[in-house]
Amino acid sequence: MSATYESRGSVAVITLNNPPVNGLGYETRKGITDGLDRAASDPAIKAIVITGAGKAFSGGADIREFGSPKALAEPNLLSVIKAVEDSPKPVIAAVHSVCMGGGLELALGCHYRVGAPGTQVALPEVKLGLVPGAGGTQRLPRVLGVETALNMIVSGEPVKSELLASLPGQKLFDRMADGDVVDAAIALAKEVADVRPLPLVRNLKATHTNPDGYFQFARNTVKAMAKNFPAPAKCVDAVEASVKHKFEDGMVYEREIFLALMMTPECKALRHAFFAERAASKIPDVPEDTPTRKIERVAVIGAGTMGGGISMNFLNAGIPVTIIEMKQEALDKGLAIIRKNYEAQVKKGKLKQDKYDQRMALLSTTLQYDGIKDADLVIEAVFEDLGVKEQVFKTLDEVMKPGAILASNTSTLDVNKIAAFTKRPQDVVGMHFFSPANVMKLLEVVRGEKTAKDVLATVMQIAKKIKKTAVVSGVCDGFIGNRMIEQYSRQAGFLLEEGATPAQVDKAIEKFGFAMGPFRMGDLAGNDIGWAIRKRRYQEKPNMRYSKTADLLCEMGRFGQKTGAGWYDYQAGKRDAIPSPVVNEMIEKHRASLSIKPRKISDEEIVHRLVYALVNEGAKIVEEGIASKASDIDMVYLTGYGFPLHRGGPMCYADTQGLFNVVQTMKRFAKNPHDDAAFWQPAPLLAKLAAEGKSFS
Repeated sequence: MSATYESRGSVAVITLNNPPVNGLGYETRKGITDGLDRAASDPAIKAIVITGAGKAFSGGADIREFGSPKALAEPNLLSVIKAVEDSPKPVIAAVHSVCMGGGLELALGCHYRVGAPGTQVALPEVKLGLVPGAGGTQRLPRVLGVETALNMIVSGEPVKSELLASLPGQKLFDRMADGDVVDAAIALAKEVADVRPLPLVRNLKATHTNPDGYFQFARNTVKAMAKNFPAPAKCVDAVEASVKHKFEDGMVYEREIFLALMMTPECKALRHAFFAERAASKIPDVPEDTPTRKIERVAVIGAGTMGGGISMNFLNAGIPVTIIEMKQEALDKGLAIIRKNYEAQVKKGKLKQDKYDQRMALLSTTLQYDGIKDADLVIEAVFEDLGVKEQVFKTLDEVMKPGAILASNTSTLDVNKIAAFTKRPQDVVGMHFFSPANVMKLLEVVRGEKTAKDVLATVMQIAKKIKKTAVVSGVCDGFIGNRMIEQYSRQAGFLLEEGATPAQVDKAIEKFGFAMGPFRMGDLAGNDIGWAIRKRRYQEKPNMRYSKTADLLCEMGRFGQKTGAGWYDYQAGKRDAIPSPVVNEMIEKHRASLSIKPRKISDEEIVHRLVYALVNEGAKIVEEGIASKASDIDMVYLTGYGFPLHRGGPMCYADTQGLFNVVQTMKRFAKNPHDDAAFWQPAPLLAKLAAEGKSFS
């Protein structure tokens, strides 16, 4: 049963009961209207309280119903709210814990509202590319004032109930509960049982002293902050309607905007990302109730940039960390960087001094492996060389307690080979953090052939605790992200040989929405890192063609920002990428040595060659079972590689373009004499889906 009904004297209590957040699914909505009907027909009932079971009043729409006929089945949420408003007996919302989206819209439809302190109140629809669709843009300004309401609706961020209750003139909460919120709501219900007429939020006025000036200012601000997303600007339009139009007209306008936004590619991309993030944590053959191992102490091997960043994640979550290094000097340097990072946060007001002190108190260091033997999880973050990893894991195998999880932060190396250096391969897993590790959300969890299911379940659980988006990858060279980026980088190199400049390629892909183009990214990461990987990779794959421009650049000592020169020139102390005549001359000479006549290349071709290279390799990865689903690839690229959120990831973008069209474009690229024709043969999965008119999703 998704909503229960009970009589508490003269008050009926309808309790939403649809775990985990009492989503307003069909059964729940029906339970509310059935409860209202039952209360209305019982002469002993004088008032009604609506609340939520467990840890939420209601988190809004039931995401399990998204896109299904049940989501629109009557009674839909608009009908439920109308039934609440039309109730002949007063309806009081007993709001606690979480009151978001449709849950807040339901509460706004009630005649009275009692709030529990600490309740998270929000209309987060904008994060899915939508405006609130059940009166939120019309009712919230009437109870909180236009400016507070618009800030909440445009940001989608939660605000604590006690803060909202303290605002002068607010009409959201009629009362804040001291103790149990349902008891407080029942007390209010008894007080107002005979009050008529029943107060309705819709009858209040939304006003502003200078509406034209304010809404123009709001539009300009939103335009600057959300240029790739239409929803925030539409939120402004909808809230403006609450001030300038009658309630009924504003409701019609809100609904029109809501339905139009539902069809936009940006909304589809955001909804895709929302579901993809939740799906990433589910591993097909690892049940959700798989027992997990206790992680109370973590050890990190290496105090370099990665080791320090990885350690900060655990310290932030309140988990003690021991960092091990071979030399005291390296330890001191690593600790100084961690302190500097935290002190910068304190200086900006993002971290309180006492929290900083608590985190540093959880950190210890050692120069001996014996100092980490009791850790439950050890993460190796040493130099990316199999010989070095072998020494580390053989030592860990000897010193770590039984049942400890041994993780490698390798970005490309074979986790099965690393596991084989130990007598406990079932305890070995890849935990590939992305730099800077204390900032980037992505964690690639690399599952070896012998990695135990409870190890996987534990790592996925701990990832959530340290606020990472974890995506499981099988073992292959580069796993999901770096294996795909190799093809992206190869295409970028071919584009230079054919006539483009680094600046043109970067500009085109950044206009598409990437945070950074491939050449600016190379300069930031260090071109020598890619050089080392290519030396290894192309020795193993001697038949794979690639552009030698990046190697020539490194031979010139141009490793990027750290050397003041890479694909671009850099001025001391600045990060501005200045196009380099020296680099352009090198590219021209190399092009001439290959007898390639430069041609004009469009931005569209640049974007499609780079993105479809990701898509084709991604399709192979899904087919091989390296990723269990296409949406996992999108999560890797959205959270680890700066792929534009409003495009939904490479596989989602391919779906929006139509896979038939993607395949046709790839066939054209295959005819390009200077490209890799073999690569542009569509991956079998991609060709199959395109032929059947299907999509990755």
